[in-house]
Amino acid sequence: MTTTTIKKRLYCAIYTRKSTSEGLDQDFTSLDNQRESAENYINSQKSEGWIILPEKYDDGGYTGANTERPALQKLVADIKEGKINCVVVYKVDRLSRSLLDFVQLLELFEKHSVVFISVTQAFNTNSSMGRLTLNILLSFAQFEREIISERVKDKMGAARKKGKWLGGRPILGYELDKVNRKLVINAKGAKIVHEVFDLYLKEKSYLSVAKILNEKGYLTKQYTSKSDKTCGGIKFKNTNIQLILKNVLYIGKVKYNGELYKGEHEAIISEEVFNKAQEIIANNRVRRDNPKNTSNTGILNHILRCKACDSVMFHTHSSKKGQRKYRYYICLNAQKRGYSSCPTRSVNAQVIENAVIANLRVITANSTDKELKEALIVDSPIWETLFPQEKHRALKLMLKEAAYSATDGKLDLTLNHNGIKFLYLLLHPELQKDLK
Repeated sequence: MTTTTIKKRLYCAIYTRKSTSEGLDQDFTSLDNQRESAENYINSQKSEGWIILPEKYDDGGYTGANTERPALQKLVADIKEGKINCVVVYKVDRLSRSLLDFVQLLELFEKHSVVFISVTQAFNTNSSMGRLTLNILLSFAQFEREIISERVKDKMGAARKKGKWLGGRPILGYELDKVNRKLVINAKGAKIVHEVFDLYLKEKSYLSVAKILNEKGYLTKQYTSKSDKTCGGIKFKNTNIQLILKNVLYIGKVKYNGELYKGEHEAIISEEVFNKAQEIIANNRVRRDNPKNTSNTGILNHILRCKACDSVMFHTHSSKKGQRKYRYYICLNAQKRGYSSCPTRSVNAQVIENAVIANLRVITANSTDKELKEALIVDSPIWETLFPQEKHRALKLMLKEAAYSATDGKLDLTLNHNGIKFLYLLLHPELQKDLK
């Protein structure tokens, strides 16, 4: 009697990768060559039950330094679904050049009983020797990648020291001369940059400069992103002004590793004007960092929002005759683009904090939800014993946000507990003046 041995079928997926997109439009590419070699290898094992899966897993123009590759992600997903039990590559580094990533992929293969095979290196992960050899080869592949990375970094550093433009989006006031690969002055943008510095020397305030530019109808530089999306071309914010004033490109220099080098491009601003601006910035920073300017903790910091602008409100204070402190929450949009752009602008900190606490106590008193009552500790005797910092932490656990509308004096409270939302009249209209 003859016994027939039934071979276990091995469903083989072929993975190919090429680091650059160069040549991918040709009739026969590097990816095709890799796949053809893998197919020949699998066909030689057909008698052992090996079957080529028709699905193609090709990553053209993707680095092996990470796993952010569409075909690789599809391969992993199909392995998890049980569609594959063998992965074949032309060379080990086609799958990954990172030792850590490769080890994680091997663990995934083992977890799902998937065999890994490299055609040109003639081994597979069915044996311990194969796994050892894989790790050794991959270590050298990663070493090679790191050496290349260091060479590129050194080359960029040398170019930077010579003042060369290394790429990226040209800043306001400059355009890129694509032939000579250097920055050239854009007259219209340079005029705005001059105004920014002149105004700042006079106003000594980022926000004041931004407001004046916006009143004149100036907009930030507009550009098109890699995804063909139009960006920029919006009103100035104080942060835009800050970035312009601190950028050494405007004095014809470049920065590398904290050192300044003369650039190939022409300066827009003189060093004298630039240094005067830096002195004002430094003096403003000293005043802000002075310990005497430290205000009381705002217990609604990063919780309170301006409903009209859909913007966060941050805690600050002012002093009258250097003695009495007045605490406020200021709309971030108003602070960046000017108070005329926001109906809320600022609110009295103590009044709004008291209103939030009072409304939370009303919610606690009227609720039949035991868990909710336990979560809202503002009605507990312990609440009044907490320091402001502790109250702030407690409120962040209770509240997802508190959105205030200055136009109708209403306050939306959204609790973290099940995302429950409440809408309350904050104060009687006659008392609204207390918020200003």
